[in-house]
Amino acid sequence: QVQLVESGGGLVQPGGSLRLSCTASVRIFSINAMGWYRQVPGKQRELVAVITTGGNTNYADSVKGRFTISRDNAKNTVYLQMNSLKYEETAEYYCNAVGPVTGWGQGTQVTVSS
Repeated sequence: QVQLVESGGGLVQPGGSLRLSCTASVRIFSINAMGWYRQVPGKQRELVAVITTGGNTNYADSVKGRFTISRDNAKNTVYLQMNSLKYEETAEYYCNAVGPVTGWGQGTQVTVSS
């Protein structure tokens, strides 16, 4: 099990930007893939972006061109840069690690509102 701690959420106006951070309790270069998910009450958690240990990335269609996932192995941290945020992207954002250790963070709230 890996401990993940997210930060960087908050209130932002539509069209604004936020950068989320996820710091792991283990060296992230040993983790096969790390991703960001989001969830609103009453709906399933959905994948936003994922990055592999090799640096390959994948994004939900709805965020392509606006969000960027990156990793800093020296800091054991994965980032999600979110630009041009929309009202409907208000959600709890979670960090996830998969293989060989797994885990979820506690979440960080992102609220897009004017």
